[in-house]
Amino acid sequence: MKSVTGVGLAEVVSVYSGTQGDFMQLLFGQQLHIGGMKASIDLAERAGVGAGFNGVDLCCCNGAGMRFLVRSRNVASMVGVDATEVVVERGQRLTREEGLEDRIRFILADACQSGLPSASADFVWSEDAWCYVVDKPRLIAEAARIVRSGGVIAFTDWVEGPAGLSDSEAQRFLGMMTFANVEDVAGYVKLLAANGFEVRVAEDTGRFASHFELYLNMMEMQLTYDVLRTLAFRSDLLETLVDGFRFLGELSRTGKIAQARFVARRT
Repeated sequence: MKSVTGVGLAEVVSVYSGTQGDFMQLLFGQQLHIGGMKASIDLAERAGVGAGFNGVDLCCCNGAGMRFLVRSRNVASMVGVDATEVVVERGQRLTREEGLEDRIRFILADACQSGLPSASADFVWSEDAWCYVVDKPRLIAEAARIVRSGGVIAFTDWVEGPAGLSDSEAQRFLGMMTFANVEDVAGYVKLLAANGFEVRVAEDTGRFASHFELYLNMMEMQLTYDVLRTLAFRSDLLETLVDGFRFLGELSRTGKIAQARFVARRT
């Protein structure tokens, strides 16, 4: 596992409380993960998440994944856990606006120690968020504690690809993204198995490169003014962002980073 020092929960909270969080919301929409609603549909179908289920979204951000599950999969209830007050408040507002507050609630807490009852959920969910969590073994253990026997864990995340990152690439990638470390597919499979999960899906979604080309095009061809506005009209920051996104696209095209999808059942 590649890692850097000096990045923790406080740094991640700061990112999502400020300009970078606003930029991500602008570029990605409410669903702050690669692939948007199509990716959510694919994950839910593979996990068999459906009507009547009760779920928990660890690192739920503004709750868009939960709103999707309640609306499109007829999930009975969702509890979202996130440590960033700004995005939790935004999520609560958006949920009220959609009239879903009776089925969705938010908890402001560290996802590694949510305080939720043990064996209280039919499934645990997350999309492209656990890359921000420093202690991934503790996070997977918390998911295992929350989900009932026979329940499911379903998540996507940014991972190191099969080609591997050089030390210099890892330092730039992790620093740019405010990740303390990055897991790979085999590493997540090992953590899931160690916590009593039978892994059923562990695969590259194949989305990363094409979607980052889309995001670059949006910044350069459609949303330039809007992005500049979030950056206080600093063109130097826009150039830095564009260069960073090109770097991420190149890493993905060469198999060094990827978005991976995981589905596992609690035995």
